Amino acid sequence: MGERDTERFIFSDLNLARRLERTEAHTNAEFVETRARLSPASGARWIEVAGAYAMFDGAASLITQTFGLGLFGEITNVEMDTLESFFRERGAPVMHEVSPLADAGLPALLNGRGYQPVEFTSVMYRPLSSDGDDLPAPGNDKITVRVVGEDEHELWARTATRGWSEFAEFADQIHELSVIGAKRAGAHSFLAELGGQPVATGGMGMHEGVVLLAGASTVPEGRRQGAQLALLGSRLRFAAARGCDIAMMCAQPGSTSQRNAERHGFRIAYTRIKWRLA
Repeated sequence: MGERDTERFIFSDLNLARRLERTEAHTNAEFVETRARLSPASGARWIEVAGAYAMFDGAASLITQTFGLGLFGEITNVEMDTLESFFRERGAPVMHEVSPLADAGLPALLNGRGYQPVEFTSVMYRPLSSDGDDLPAPGNDKITVRVVGEDEHELWARTATRGWSEFAEFADQIHELSVIGAKRAGAHSFLAELGGQPVATGGMGMHEGVVLLAGASTVPEGRRQGAQLALLGSRLRFAAARGCDIAMMCAQPGSTSQRNAERHGFRIAYTRIKWRLA
């Protein structure tokens, strides 16, 4: 390992976990606020309890849960009562995404209150250099990438939805989520084009030097042509130029998404557990 690599090495510790979890929480809070603005009747809202962000985006939304529980402050039965009431009053299941670097007593507390683990997530990260000389280079010079304009949110959402065409039964929900995501405050939505036609999307959120990558989708006819690689490189360079020194993404353990991320310099910070109140 060279001197430059040593200087840029980032340990997977409590400080990193706090930065990563806060970035995801911040991005989702912006999403919830956008939902509330566009659809006041939705009742979308978020609160902070002992440093954890509790989100309500609808009873069936994947965003309806907490982020950062036990990383920023002590969690006792008092805080748990507050969080559980927040979700129950809105008819939503009670879910918490918990990092293994959170307070060591948290798993016992959750078990004692009747929670069960229901899902694992690989939280991945990689350092970013300001010059971007180690970032993925485009593999197809026919692919162009750009940030969409304020008048192109619908185009971005339609393209993202087409990328999930194999899940036609969820098309309306995916489209709605994509529109809100594109309109989110602080959002930068990227579009990859081939021959002038949109073929892939990528989203991102930035918070205090960390960029969260999400919203990856490629239409069926645009796959395996390098669109997502071009989007990855473009988003990382965009973030690095704006002062981000860490990139993060989340994936199912052992998935193709995780393997692709590892090929491009990401490594696993930790495996997060989602707990659900039975």
